[in-house]
Amino acid sequence: MTRITTSGRFRWQHTLLAAVAGLLLASPLHAQVRLPKLVSDGMILQRDAPVAVWGWASPGEKVTVTLAGKTASATTSADGKWRASLPPLKAGGPYEMTVAGANRITLKDVLIGDVWVCSGQSNMETPMARLRDKYPEVVAQANNPMIRQFNVELRYSFNGPKAEVAGGKWVSTTPQNVLAFSGVAYFFAKALFEKYHVPIGLIRSAVGGSPAEAWLSAEALQAFPKYEQAAEKVKDSVYVKTTIAQGQVASRAWYAALRQADQGVAKGSTSWYATSYNATDWKTMKIPGYWADQGLGPVNGVVWFRKEVVVPASMVGKPARLELGTIVDSDSVYINGQFAGTTGYQYPPRKYDLPATLLQPGRNVVVVRVINNGGRGGFTLDKQYRLTAGGETLDLRGDWQYKLGAATPPTPGSVSFQNQPGGLYNGMIAPLLPYAIKGVLWYQGESNTAKPEEYQPLLTVLIADWRKHWNQPALPFLYVQLANFMEAKDQPTESNWAGVREGQRRTLVVPHTGMAVALDLGEWNDIHPLNKQDVGKRLALAAQKVAYGDKNVVSSGPLYQSMQVKGNKVTLSFSSTGSGLVAKDGKSLRYFAVAGPDKKFVWAQAKIEGNKVVVWNDQVPNPVAVRYAWADNPEGANLSNKEGLPASSFQAE
Repeated sequence: MTRITTSGRFRWQHTLLAAVAGLLLASPLHAQVRLPKLVSDGMILQRDAPVAVWGWASPGEKVTVTLAGKTASATTSADGKWRASLPPLKAGGPYEMTVAGANRITLKDVLIGDVWVCSGQSNMETPMARLRDKYPEVVAQANNPMIRQFNVELRYSFNGPKAEVAGGKWVSTTPQNVLAFSGVAYFFAKALFEKYHVPIGLIRSAVGGSPAEAWLSAEALQAFPKYEQAAEKVKDSVYVKTTIAQGQVASRAWYAALRQADQGVAKGSTSWYATSYNATDWKTMKIPGYWADQGLGPVNGVVWFRKEVVVPASMVGKPARLELGTIVDSDSVYINGQFAGTTGYQYPPRKYDLPATLLQPGRNVVVVRVINNGGRGGFTLDKQYRLTAGGETLDLRGDWQYKLGAATPPTPGSVSFQNQPGGLYNGMIAPLLPYAIKGVLWYQGESNTAKPEEYQPLLTVLIADWRKHWNQPALPFLYVQLANFMEAKDQPTESNWAGVREGQRRTLVVPHTGMAVALDLGEWNDIHPLNKQDVGKRLALAAQKVAYGDKNVVSSGPLYQSMQVKGNKVTLSFSSTGSGLVAKDGKSLRYFAVAGPDKKFVWAQAKIEGNKVVVWNDQVPNPVAVRYAWADNPEGANLSNKEGLPASSFQAE
């Protein structure tokens, strides 16, 4: 063992101190100035408002920001954060921004214009890529560097707000880039740019399936004890990680068991997708349709479908496309024994692009393996089912052969933590808050239809919450009323979707809000309707009034104001009548219902008198309530103003 004497210990300590000092001298005196991902090349900053620029550096370090001849400085606080505020700037650019501390950062291609946060669930998230077949010319002509999007990557957090987004970057509009833009937001921006000719920045922060409460701060959740309690529970990170892991194990086990039980999965010619497989004993089913209605019953598991298609020589040797509507829930497709594509959940349209070598003249075999996790499995009605190539089309609707591969219980339930209260606010809104914005676009509500009575208070609190945290009390907040969806009913009925629409309509009492009615833009068989162009245009009309102060623009369809009862007739008054009320299709008004004291609604006659509507039913002598377009899918509701904007649904008592 080596002994260290007093003098030896001194020499050892001296050597250690010298080494440490050397390391300190070799390291930089200041940490590198760092910016958030949102403050980066190609960004669009809000015009005519103080512009916050923020980031991180060493405590006490001075940071100077310069843009368009304006300069602002800040000193980094003890926690390593700094924030500078540039004075308001006029629309323009492109500019370079410099951020200088111990190091120097130069950001290029910076524009000054109007910035909109685009949030909500899947209908806000839906990208232009899904819409390109509906709007091919719009996509092809999307060359506008003045419209840009920053897509906030999915992130949730339950233990306080995050200071930084998980990822994202600013991208300009090109035919390729626009495919990742929110469809609603792009059409909104396009309409605004055409009117005002200023750069439009879109910050897309949306998550499919997310309920409103997931976008509330911890402070706002205090107004909803049930959701506040749920938010407390998920602060336990061990519980969250354990639950996620258990769900993943259960899901993998379900799919592994399904594959093992599936009789159609085999090697070689015995596979049910093999061209040479003999399927003469398979039964037939009409496609599109659901197998619960056609012999199999409410089976979960995997069902195979097979169809022989005769392809003319004129379609061979060319790129082709197979369209199979939408399928509940997931599918794998094989053509002539070759794998052709797969989709993992029910909502995306099945559009499979096929290589020119795949089709052959004469007999071709199309096989679809469908996995149903729960509910009614099958092929959605009223969708496109076809094979196209070289400008020719083969209709694939009709008889298909089918066979049950395996029947299983539904997939085990799981907790969707991204939908838990407060998580998305902390992960995807809080990191944006220093960024100055023009307003908010909100398309959400489908995930709150189970409890429609909650929606107005949730949305009202959310608006106030975001305005407070953005420190903009009059922040314009524009939202989309739920579109028509599901099967139309021939009699008046209760409707949770109508209940949420009513909550949305009533939220218009909040100042500086606007609503785009979409009752005529939905699809009965698709929760993600493709007509995002008119949604974006209607939001842009609302923006012109609410955010840009255009008092002359007709920004909305008729909105119910008041009712007056005289005998068996009810006279309804409206705002937003524009140039006058009309029945949009020129026919008699439809979808009005009245109820007497028993609150049993029956269809009513209705006619326009000036800017009012008179409603009655001779069998209801003492009407006390009126409803208009009160249904999941009020197909044919036709009250409008002459500008072509449809009336909102409503309930009046």
